[in-house]
Amino acid sequence: MTFLHLLADPAAWAALATLIVMEVVLGIDNLVFISLLSNKLPEGQRVKVRRVGIGLALGLRLVLLSAIAWIAGLVEPVFDLGIAGGVDAHGVPSFETAFSVRDLILIAGGLFLLWKATTEIHHTIDPDDSGEVLDKKSSVAMSFGAAIVQILLLDMVFSIDSILTAIGMTNDLPVMIVAVVVAVGVMLVAATPLANFIDRNPTVVMLALGFLLMIGAVLIADGFGVHVPKGYIYAAMAFSGLVETLNIAARKARVRNR
Repeated sequence: MTFLHLLADPAAWAALATLIVMEVVLGIDNLVFISLLSNKLPEGQRVKVRRVGIGLALGLRLVLLSAIAWIAGLVEPVFDLGIAGGVDAHGVPSFETAFSVRDLILIAGGLFLLWKATTEIHHTIDPDDSGEVLDKKSSVAMSFGAAIVQILLLDMVFSIDSILTAIGMTNDLPVMIVAVVVAVGVMLVAATPLANFIDRNPTVVMLALGFLLMIGAVLIADGFGVHVPKGYIYAAMAFSGLVETLNIAARKARVRNR
């Protein structure tokens, strides 16, 4: 279907609107990680690393869209350990070990997120200066290059998940490209306000790290064939964020009363 035909097709517009919403929601995970990591850098470099990180996310998504046939092949099993859980009423096993390239990437990304979030939680709780580069209280600052490398690794994981979602929702490449560009544009606009909000509220840092732990566990589970509905994950994140917003408002009210 040509681009002009797509413009006149209501179904294409409906698919575009739905896909934009899905891509924005899927980009939340990526954005939280970039915000947390950029806040480790000196203030003058934070905006730059966010823009570079989100730009890399856009570049990766567009490159992957140009190789849709290869991306679609990532879901084919490359080896099988022959282990599977009990089947449900629909005959689907609770877990399986027939791993595709996508599964291995998700598991590796999930393990990285678990390690990263656990390390950050330890450094946040530990009052002593450990001297490690990930410690926000340490005199040793994270380098710009180290931040970009870590963002690039997670961009790859989230980009593959994002593109596979797009492939599952529409067959029209222009619709996918527009949806990805719009979603990444929203990420770019939201990155600095989100990072500043996290930086001003230390309790939100711990909440965001908890989100990363949860996302890492979900990525690993997905790699083993355990598909946790994303709606549950984002509903839990939204509810936790609402509770923390109320806590912040209550603390500010107490300060004003004093």
